[in-house]
Amino acid sequence: MDIAAEIAKRAQETEQRILPYLPREEGYQRTVIAAMNYSFRAGGKRLRPMLMWETYRMFGGKSDIIEPFMAAIEMIHTYSLIHDDLPAMDNDTYRRGQKTTHIVYGEAMAILAGDGLLNYAYETAIGALSKEPGNPNVGKALMVLAQQAGIYGMVGGQTVDVETDGTSEVTREQLDFIYRLKTGALIRAAMQIGGILAGATKKEQEVLDRAAEKIGLAFQIQDDILDVTATTETLGKPAGSDARNGKATYVTYEGLERAAADVEQYSHEAVTLLSSLVVKNEFLMKLIEHLIHREK
Repeated sequence: MDIAAEIAKRAQETEQRILPYLPREEGYQRTVIAAMNYSFRAGGKRLRPMLMWETYRMFGGKSDIIEPFMAAIEMIHTYSLIHDDLPAMDNDTYRRGQKTTHIVYGEAMAILAGDGLLNYAYETAIGALSKEPGNPNVGKALMVLAQQAGIYGMVGGQTVDVETDGTSEVTREQLDFIYRLKTGALIRAAMQIGGILAGATKKEQEVLDRAAEKIGLAFQIQDDILDVTATTETLGKPAGSDARNGKATYVTYEGLERAAADVEQYSHEAVTLLSSLVVKNEFLMKLIEHLIHREK
């Protein structure tokens, strides 16, 4: 399997599944909708909806009930990037190879676009109820999505990240907390929801959650490495921004060599956990392994 080509193919398939859920750019509020769609259509790896889809397939899921959740989790991820790029946060001017939302539409409209995507994500996910009204797993999946995106998930991690940004006082415990929640929460949500909607058992869901947590850690540490080693052209966003902003990262604490080794270790542990399941998905395994070698 040519994993790079297969990832590109499946990213395109994911794109085709989620783009139809975007709102139409019409009405007096068309500007905020245009800003929402501008950010969402910028592309990216589509990792979270892809992980959700592949986990769903691994447990035998075949219904299109998964699609609203795939779109919703990418909307939530995109809103977080819009807000993360704002001057009050990371103050970045490029994301995914194009100008950030606040540069194109202004700060106020970027804030509203993020708000709009977050709310529209829940509108979209709730639409799954009309597809299978009697499916109790839809409610469980909605709960996971809300929790992992909120104060006990991504927002909680982002809060500590903001409070410790630019200071030398961040502890390793706080850094681990940020990574588990800010990046890891939506990856956990993606795989949990895929398993829940496909009917995975409680024990299987626990294995998925443990594997997803390790994937999230590996993914964020690799981001830290790339911020030091990659170019702006390769990343599609400004390289070296962590150092310029005085931001403590995994590389700051452990150095590049140890960070790279830990990315590989966490990825290996995730694959081992998934291999312990009766159900298998070869592509999912190779996707996780590929993450440790990515360049952007």
